[in-house]
Amino acid sequence: MTRTVHVLAFPNAQVLDVTGPLQVFASCNDLARQRGLPLPYAVSVIAAQTEPVMTSAGLALVAEPLPAVDAPCDTLVIAGGWGVYNAADDPSLVAWVRDKARHTRRMTSVCTGAFLLAASGLLDGCRVATHWTRCEELAKRFPSLTVEANPIFIQQGSVWTSAGVTAGIDLCLALVEEDLGRAVALEVARHLVVFLKRPGGQSQFSATLALQEGGSRFAELHAWIAEHLTLDLNIATLASQAGMSERSFVRHYRAETGQTPARAVELIRVETARRQLADSSASIKRIAVQCGFGSEETLRRSFLRALDVTPQAYRERFSAPV
Repeated sequence: MTRTVHVLAFPNAQVLDVTGPLQVFASCNDLARQRGLPLPYAVSVIAAQTEPVMTSAGLALVAEPLPAVDAPCDTLVIAGGWGVYNAADDPSLVAWVRDKARHTRRMTSVCTGAFLLAASGLLDGCRVATHWTRCEELAKRFPSLTVEANPIFIQQGSVWTSAGVTAGIDLCLALVEEDLGRAVALEVARHLVVFLKRPGGQSQFSATLALQEGGSRFAELHAWIAEHLTLDLNIATLASQAGMSERSFVRHYRAETGQTPARAVELIRVETARRQLADSSASIKRIAVQCGFGSEETLRRSFLRALDVTPQAYRERFSAPV
């Protein structure tokens, strides 16, 4: 079954709001081609205008005309960007979105695309995500919405909304998981989201992503760990955060992730330290403290255990040139 996916663009759309979701679905097709399977998606960029659509980045997009309202559609993705305000004030486009929803399985918005989706009335009474800088504005303009600043994306039945820019990729990966399963979504994520473009033999994939291989039960816990690395992340603390007894937590966590909680915490700390070593000029000692290792020596041992390289050697090989 090939699912029709339209990405709706407009003048001064954010280019990544269009190309990010587009590439997620295109990558699913690439995987299918490699395996001689039918393509799971038929993807197109659409717009109300016939001439090329100029994005806010200055890149012009050649879009297809808006399809007929009653043409079947699996998923409509509405991009965001500064041009969304004019788009949301266009009665004909708003009416098209509203009417199109009756013939579309899933309606989604990326970033400030929520303004156009809200103008159509499709978000009335819903919990909604958008770019954190526009949450207050969206809530004020559409008081029937419950606008939340923290989630990356929110699903309300057949309607999905996401936070800013790259969160649209996370949202579309969730759509792929719903359609094609977790394994395909993770494979696409490895290619698009956490791929290291620098050469070398180090791990290319997110430790947090790897920990979710077995399931997403502890996804929120992993996100919490990444935000609280300087705490004493012992079993009692983690079990309390997960809302489980210590014994039950340890048993279920290992069954889900294939790792002990202590090893998982170490991997997430190492991953965070890797990014800081590559992207900042902070001292290794300071990074060790910020990532919860306590000392430079503890950081060094963890790096050797996880990556078979010292922090200093990793920085020399993978840091961006000054």
